[in-house]
Amino acid sequence: MSDLIDKEMVDIADYVLNYTPDSDEAYNTARLCLMDSIGGAVLALRFPECTKMLGPVIPGTVVPHGSRVPGTTYELDPITAAFNIGVLIRWLDYNDTWLAAEWGHPSDNLGAILSLADYLSRKNIVNGLEPLTMRDVFSWMIKAYEIQGVMALENSFNQRGIDHVILVKLASAAIAAGILGCNKKQIINTISQVWCDVGPLRTYRHAPNTGSRKSWAAGDATSRGVFLAIQSLRGEMGYNTCLSASKWGFYDRIWGGERFKFQLPYGSYVIENVLFKVGYPAEFHGQSAVEAAIQLHPEIIDRLEEIERIEIITHEAAIRIIDKKGPLHNPADRDHCLQYMVAIGLISGNVVYEDYEEERASNPRIDELREKMDVKENPQYTKDYHDPEKRSITNSVQVFFKDGTKTEKVMIEYPLGHRRRRAEAIPLLEDKFLNNISARYPEKKVEDLEALFKDQQRLEQIPVHLFMEFLQA
Repeated sequence: MSDLIDKEMVDIADYVLNYTPDSDEAYNTARLCLMDSIGGAVLALRFPECTKMLGPVIPGTVVPHGSRVPGTTYELDPITAAFNIGVLIRWLDYNDTWLAAEWGHPSDNLGAILSLADYLSRKNIVNGLEPLTMRDVFSWMIKAYEIQGVMALENSFNQRGIDHVILVKLASAAIAAGILGCNKKQIINTISQVWCDVGPLRTYRHAPNTGSRKSWAAGDATSRGVFLAIQSLRGEMGYNTCLSASKWGFYDRIWGGERFKFQLPYGSYVIENVLFKVGYPAEFHGQSAVEAAIQLHPEIIDRLEEIERIEIITHEAAIRIIDKKGPLHNPADRDHCLQYMVAIGLISGNVVYEDYEEERASNPRIDELREKMDVKENPQYTKDYHDPEKRSITNSVQVFFKDGTKTEKVMIEYPLGHRRRRAEAIPLLEDKFLNNISARYPEKKVEDLEALFKDQQRLEQIPVHLFMEFLQA
């Protein structure tokens, strides 16, 4: 391989081709991630704003051996199916998360993985070949999570105005190329196309433009990854120094002349340390604040009119992404507002997705409490957030009353769903999955899916096309 190819791309291609996961914890966590993602995807089908995004680009399109979309009857080409699956998984923002210098949701890559694995398995059966198995899906998941997550550890795209879904596109493209059987040069070509694309702005995630694109941006990214991989497989050229080229390369045009930094080599670290949203559909930087607010609910619910101020102590990333004052215009705005989430927790003693909809958002008490909130950074919280030995997401909440009394300061360092609370979270994660799929599937199918996801060995042996067929409506 020529020395004139950017090493960052070569390293990913080598990882895709040559790394074989051997961690039982990684495979077990992949099972939990898939379970949680399928549950969230099926639940999203209850929301018309989501379902209007789904289906073939041209109604009535028929695709032989097409990829299936969970909870629907759609059979689509892999690129469109990747978009559909990605939209469903991310719509409610209610499954796994990765937080570092950059943040995001590695499960977004399931759009590419499931669509291609289903399509290729069905095609293999027709041609008398062996289908892919769910063990293969888990192996690709481990690698996709790792590519996205390791890139995120030291490289902040959001600080440069680029949306984090650029890393979904990167991981999906590299893994899609691997699933398709691309050689090393073709995988590098695919990756180079990602960097030539760059990524979307974060405009749609921030006031005054916060909107629903944030719920389908990941679907767009994972489907674009599949498209780029298919083009490389067809023989489309790549760009060997698209990162490092003088003047016109990514580093000079986008990255201020610096190079990407890497804290760890590619392995299985990310999926083993991924964060699960177990209790509340809330942006993860605020999960521990919501948990603290819910703990305070019984103490303050009868004293709402007596509250003078509410102090929220947090980390720098939370202030940058979810510290919002002023009007909130839609659910996408509200579920990324730290003050809104804390207000709901204090008032209701819980947070559910419906709390972000117009009817519940009209409760005047929410904005009254938001106006009384003071959000501050604790530098130690920020330091621990980036510490690879901790990766904490600390928040504290304390309520002060007009008569001079106050509640205790409730500080939560590791929210439910963090690796350090994994054992506590798993039973709740399983209950969440059952509740989510019960909204779409009949009782017998729910029971069968529950049994299947509890049996790692059996699930890994199932051909992908049979698994995806079972998920259809």
